Amino acid sequence: MVVLVGPSGAGKTTFAANHFAPTEVLSSDELRAMVADDPNDQTATDAAFELLHTALGLRLARARLTVVDATNVERWARERLLAIARRHRRPATAIVFALPLTVCLERNSSRSDRRRPPAAIRRQHGRLTTSLATLAEEGFDSIWQLDDAATVAEARVERVPA
Repeated sequence: MVVLVGPSGAGKTTFAANHFAPTEVLSSDELRAMVADDPNDQTATDAAFELLHTALGLRLARARLTVVDATNVERWARERLLAIARRHRRPATAIVFALPLTVCLERNSSRSDRRRPPAAIRRQHGRLTTSLATLAEEGFDSIWQLDDAATVAEARVERVPA
């Protein structure tokens, strides 16, 4: 399991699209669209994550690489994902998008779809910043932190046989 962690606008979805097959990625936005016909419908979040957690468990039970594309900036959200990975005895990697807040806000403002309120991005960024101090204690097998847009662009994903 690969958990993408970072505020909206940090580049998680683009990174996932560039490095993983579409069938490997569980996107909270896409699942909101699936249950409510609108990726921005926050009232569909609980249903979307119920579907995400179910699909994650089914894929991990089959030993399929699965990428969770959501903000995952709060410990409790990551704990649920880690519990599913542990239940299926699968390794868990976090890729943290710790880009500057200004970059996330600028990218968000240039979006034509999936634009988030700037206050929400500031809140997400703050929660990420708080999480960085204890992320290593949460139980991930590996954690990769990307701190700027150039590092994200240059990052490579290497798959190793299980």
